[in-house]
Amino acid sequence: MTDVHVVVPDGIDDPLRPSGGNVYDRRVCRGLAAIGWSVHEHPAAGRWPWADAAARAGLAEVLSGVPRGGLVLLDGLVASATPEVLARQADRLRLVVLMHMPLGEKASPDGVLDARAAERAALFAADAVVTTSKWTRQRLHDLYAMPAGRVHVVEPGVERVDLAPGTAAGGELLCVAAVTSSKGHDVLITALARVRDLPWRCVCVGSLDLEPDFVDHLRSRAERFDVTDRVHFTGPLTGTDLGDAYAQADVLVLPSLAETYAMVVTEALARGLPVVATRVGGVPEALGRSADGAAPGVLVPSGNARDLADALRCWLTDTGRRHRLRNAAQRRRLTLPDWWKTSLLMSRILTEVIG
Repeated sequence: MTDVHVVVPDGIDDPLRPSGGNVYDRRVCRGLAAIGWSVHEHPAAGRWPWADAAARAGLAEVLSGVPRGGLVLLDGLVASATPEVLARQADRLRLVVLMHMPLGEKASPDGVLDARAAERAALFAADAVVTTSKWTRQRLHDLYAMPAGRVHVVEPGVERVDLAPGTAAGGELLCVAAVTSSKGHDVLITALARVRDLPWRCVCVGSLDLEPDFVDHLRSRAERFDVTDRVHFTGPLTGTDLGDAYAQADVLVLPSLAETYAMVVTEALARGLPVVATRVGGVPEALGRSADGAAPGVLVPSGNARDLADALRCWLTDTGRRHRLRNAAQRRRLTLPDWWKTSLLMSRILTEVIG
């Protein structure tokens, strides 16, 4: 049995703040333990990635407590903004950063931290970096010229579930994403207003407390476009409740402005649900194609309500196209990796790091 210390953001299991990164971290911890690793989990308190001095000191204390030569897997939200903490331990520990989302193009809220410089220093202090998509790996190479062979890809897995039955009309639309400006809900509502002459209902699942002013703006926009009674914001859902939302849907709609992978896409495909999404980041990778090359969904430019509305109109009015996309989604379902494969790949990388 080999020890691995895993540093995750505090609140990883908070049902009010679900995220793909938290799900990935949790499933990998469980998977490594099932393989035979001795997993020591260290929740890092703080407002990551923009942590204060107390949070940084807490992380430094955690790493100082790991025995010399110990292996540490750090969530990128914690690692990317704390290069000075990692640098002090780089010669003593084996550090691996799990990068869910590069922060180098974001500005810290107070404008103090140079996010790109901090993230670059943190990644170069690590023995290896793991990304969740090929797109993210390439982005790290573009941003930081990371050495070849140091950055690895371990795609998220997906859980095997029953097929969603779907409806004949295809009008049950589902969006699963935290309700923030980067997820494009404002574009979605504008697009839905363009197809309000057709029968549909859209359920938006995701946290409502991250950007409350934006949520208020969305509600006002929905009222102005006369779609308030057809767009439903449920707040965050997990477990059976989230599974029920997928089961009742006909298609996943994801209007994001940025995504490194979008696990909700594969979660929808695992149920045979086609996807209408924006062509950003790692979304094309997550969508993929079935074994016979058929696309299980439609990709449109980000931020373009007209193109999104056109894709939705086509979905709602073309019975033959709905049938083809559903069949392709069900075939794509058969090629999706499971979490066991994800854990095995992670285990191999960690084993290489400790030599």
